Order: sequence, then C-alpha cells, then structure tokens
Amino acid sequence: MAINDLPRGTRPREKLAAQGPEALTDEELVAVFLRVGVKGQSAIDLGRKLLKDYGSLMALGGLGVRELCSHHGLGIAKAAQLVASFELGARVAREKMVLKKLDGPRAVFEIFFPQVGHLRHETLRIALIDARLRITRSLILTEGSLNETVAHPRDILHPVVLHKAYGFVLIHNHPSGDPSPSGADREMTERIARAADLLGVNFLDHIIIGRPAGKHEGFFSFREAGMLTAAS
Repeated sequence: MAINDLPRGTRPREKLAAQGPEALTDEELVAVFLRVGVKGQSAIDLGRKLLKDYGSLMALGGLGVRELCSHHGLGIAKAAQLVASFELGARVAREKMVLKKLDGPRAVFEIFFPQVGHLRHETLRIALIDARLRITRSLILTEGSLNETVAHPRDILHPVVLHKAYGFVLIHNHPSGDPSPSGADREMTERIARAADLLGVNFLDHIIIGRPAGKHEGFFSFREAGMLTAAS
C-alpha cells in the first residue's frame, strides 16, 4: 500500500509532526528519510526491508553510500540521505559528550556507544579528561581490521601530554558485540598503564564497547574489573 493511501494520521511524516519522533517505528523513521519508495514498495516497505536485510539500525548506520546503493531501490540520493541522517545523530552525540561528567564506565558507554556501536571494524579512541571529569577532546587513534587494533603507548600518550590533560580514558569497540577483553587487549592496557605511570599521567580507564545482550551490559571496564593496577 502506498503511503498516500494510508489514513493521514498514520503516515510517517504526519505522525511525527503530531506525536513526536518517539511514536514512530524504526522503519517509519527510515521511511521519513527515504521520502518515497520504489515500484511495488512504499517507503515504509523499503525501510522495513533494509532493516530486515541488515539486521538492525546500528548495522544500517555503519554502511556507506556505495554499499547502500547496491540494495535494490536505493539510488545515490536515498543512500546519501540515510548516511547523512546517521552522521547527524553521531555528531549530536559528540556535542553532548562535553556536557556529561564521566563518573563511571556506564557514562563512557552512553557517550561512545552511538559513535562506535554500529562499526564493523575496530577503532581505538582516546577521551582527554579535565579535573571535573569532563571530556575536553576526543580523538581517533587507530582504525584496525575486524579483529585487531594496535597502538603504541607513545602514540596514545602524546595527545595527553600535548594538551595537558588531567587524565584520559581509552575506548575501543568489539564489532562482534562481545566486550570481553582479549589477550591483546589486556597486554596493550598493561603497557599503556606502565607508560602512563612513568609519566605521572592519570590513566582513568579502558572501556571496551560491545552490544548489550544476555548477562553483559554491553561494555567492559578494566578499572571496574580491577585490571588497571598502575598508579593513576
């Protein structure tokens, strides 16, 4: 059924205007950005199919224009609109992070999950922290393969010293969704902790971000687990 054939109050744009974005389903929100469908499929149908094919909003948000254009019914205009919408959401999340106090690992997760939770490759980031435990700067240090991200302690500590930060938090994602630390994660954290201790820099935490599922909350904190033992 075409969107114009739906009762006016149930059409995505009209529903959003009357009830707010929270009232829309995921496929309806996607349909708002798609604007129109293709032959035989409304924008809602197309949004539903995209979510079914890719599994989730996070997975859809991790795709680029070229990947989206390979999907039937999506030309460059629709693909660009979707990519832009997800990027706007990520930028809003980055602007909000400077206002939030990092008083624990959950606060870090809530800030960075929207930025890295959908990625299909590992990325290692650093958040520079002031004495009030607020983020002053966030940087991408490395972007690795699906299974490995490597960074040398000097590359990580350089921006901390350069910007005279009170301390720092490392953040990296596990595309598998399981935030449990690997042996390489543990070894890297230990090396950075030793280097930070030598320089007298506050290594506040290393947070691995996955996805909430079952018994785990979607993140792992080295500090909370008692695995960050160097002085800080």
